Amino acid sequence: MLWGSNVGMNTSTFAKDSHLSFDFFDLDLISPSPTQDGDLLERLSFVPGLKEILILRQVHALEHATVWILSESYSAVTPHISGQNIGIDNQLHSGLSTESGFFLYGEVNISNLRRAVNLALQRLTNGEWDLAVHPRCGTNASVAMLLTAGLAVGMHLLLPRGPIEQLIGLGLATTTATELTPDVGAFFQRYITTAIPFNLGIENITQQYDAMGRKAYFVKVKWK
Repeated sequence: MLWGSNVGMNTSTFAKDSHLSFDFFDLDLISPSPTQDGDLLERLSFVPGLKEILILRQVHALEHATVWILSESYSAVTPHISGQNIGIDNQLHSGLSTESGFFLYGEVNISNLRRAVNLALQRLTNGEWDLAVHPRCGTNASVAMLLTAGLAVGMHLLLPRGPIEQLIGLGLATTTATELTPDVGAFFQRYITTAIPFNLGIENITQQYDAMGRKAYFVKVKWK
């Protein structure tokens, strides 16, 4: 899920510094495999809701990559950073993933969107896995809140109970959480909330209204 530009972070800074973030978490815990989700579903088909979760993770990655591709089309030059195909997010588009596809918000020609979705799917499955990670993802916001809360509680317990000490602790917790969020958020996106869409095909793209009544394009996918 991508938040709109009004809540997005400074993505030009993200683009400039992303090689530092990704290098720090370049652990390659699970290298994406074209058969991994299919095999997992076959072995654990008895688990309720497993297929929906697997689809949602793949749709989430496709949503992020589509927004990156659309951003590229609005940029005269898209920089390549440390061999990665991460450019500058222009914050013109955002998305919302579901288990049947994703909503794409923002002004875009449907032909350009169709091209962007298919190109995003192709580039993701051909190895450009960093396109699955996006700085405006709601995952980062959740990580930021959890880190801030956890560090704030830790500071509260460790520091003296005086108001000055507690305020200093809260400030340290907030600052530390802000610094850690891009790295930790990217890590969680890579390995938990997204997956390379090896099993997805594009069914159709239609103009719809979401549950909040907002006009958007809906990219419907199918499991193959």
